[in-house]
Amino acid sequence: MQKLKKLYACLLCFFLLNDVPSYAATDSQPEQHALDQIRAYISTGWDSLTRSLTDCATVVDTKLSAASVLYLPADFAVPASVEQLQKQCKVQVQHLPAVIHHIGEMDPSKIDPAGLLYMENRYVVPGGRFNEMYGWDSYFIIRGLVRDGRIDLAKGMVENFFFEIEHYGGVLNANRTYYLTRSQPPFLTSMILAVFDAEKASGHQSTAWLAKAYDHAVKDHELWTSELHRAGSTGLSRYFDFGNGPAAESVKDETGHYRQVAAYFLQQPDLGRNYVMESSAAKPSSLAAGPLFALQICDVAKTMAQPGCDSAGTVALSADYYKGDRAMRESGFDISFRFGPYGAATHHFAPVCLNSLLYKTEKDLEQMSAALDRKEESAKWRERAEQRKADIQKYLWDSEQGLFFDYDFEKQARSTYEYVTTFYPLWAGIATPEQARSVMQHVGRFERPGGLVMSPYETGAQWDFPYAWAPNQLMAIEGMRRSGFHEDADRLSYKFLSMVMENFRRDGTIREKYDAVKRSSETQVTAGYHMNIVGFGWTNGVFLALLHDLPTSEVARLSKEQDQASGSAH
Repeated sequence: MQKLKKLYACLLCFFLLNDVPSYAATDSQPEQHALDQIRAYISTGWDSLTRSLTDCATVVDTKLSAASVLYLPADFAVPASVEQLQKQCKVQVQHLPAVIHHIGEMDPSKIDPAGLLYMENRYVVPGGRFNEMYGWDSYFIIRGLVRDGRIDLAKGMVENFFFEIEHYGGVLNANRTYYLTRSQPPFLTSMILAVFDAEKASGHQSTAWLAKAYDHAVKDHELWTSELHRAGSTGLSRYFDFGNGPAAESVKDETGHYRQVAAYFLQQPDLGRNYVMESSAAKPSSLAAGPLFALQICDVAKTMAQPGCDSAGTVALSADYYKGDRAMRESGFDISFRFGPYGAATHHFAPVCLNSLLYKTEKDLEQMSAALDRKEESAKWRERAEQRKADIQKYLWDSEQGLFFDYDFEKQARSTYEYVTTFYPLWAGIATPEQARSVMQHVGRFERPGGLVMSPYETGAQWDFPYAWAPNQLMAIEGMRRSGFHEDADRLSYKFLSMVMENFRRDGTIREKYDAVKRSSETQVTAGYHMNIVGFGWTNGVFLALLHDLPTSEVARLSKEQDQASGSAH
């Protein structure tokens, strides 16, 4: 009996940590429509993915092997819920060593061991290894929550971001101590308005809450226009992590990644930026950072029998590479080759995505301040938005290619790397009608059987070809609808939704990403972390948002098609 109890406890722990859903489509439920099955999975998924400080599983960090520690702000009293958590879960609780006023003010390496940062409200995590509340994931999760009527949970998450701004210096990549040096793509005003509009529709509009939200959103915007987040003299912004050296979660959780990067750059000496250099404990390079790697260069042409290998000596990656790597992680697109191989030059670019989001933020702040009868502030935000729009047109629009591209402000040259973020200016309302038509003429470069791929380039990275990610489906498709391309939006929505449903029918789960060419959740990522996480928060939210906007006739066709496929499977 004791062995059975231990086995049950282990299984329970596994299911909690991996967010294995409590519902899956099975042969025992043939009478239920396929669309009802996946809706039920998503509905119950919100609860299985919800974390709070009354739940022992909340503090666990599967990305690190260190003991679980919960950190409170330096000037924050220990809440009763945390005292209870200490007793029930044997969780270590500490205060941060100092009050934090802005992101990057505190060096996470001085906080040992790393741990979870306290939040006041419940929140939805993405799933699997991502057992914390993420900056940009939360927008797409919140879109799903309000669509499913879970407004209180969505509002609590937004208020958690207010807490982060007040006590941790800004909206963080996620609420772990090793993320205290960076944010994520700025969706805060979009989250605020999603909740505010949902409450307004239900008759619970609160001007006082909007005023509080506005003040926090203004502070969040300040991060992106501060000196170190400026993209040179362009007037635009860039991604930038205030930390240095290897990212903690990569060292622990992405085994061999930095060695792989060093080997790649060692064999690509003509890339123009010095990312790898000879360095050793005896003769350290002043430009290097992070661990040392003993590498070999192998040449298959040296011998017919086996590759010939020469020692490359001991090398290290440069401090500039790690800055780019960290900035890439702030961008959320970790990893693609969009900002150079392995995202190494991310901090040297003014990105289309970030500046489109900041334009949207400024327009939102204009709208919010007007609603609060702050006319002078509203005029200021309108002026700032128009200036950013002009700078985006100047630096990021390529009239010859008919697409928006990122801008390398260090080299003063526009990128030629075609990327799905070219649709962001349509979503934000930046693109002119002529530009929108031009972008849509090139939609075939991204469209595949399962929706829109990230790029046409197969690099082995998960944020490149052949992968389709839910957030970018939503941004692009809503951009198309805003620009009047409803047939394209319907077609692409159908492709993505049907792909998610087909894979759900096969394995009873919703995943982080999909292979849009094979219409499969089976992925072969070779750059970055290799798994395809089950859950999955933002895919759940995007599924509901896309389904809601799909014409009734197309929803009926989707349902019938999936029911027929499900019937044949039985």
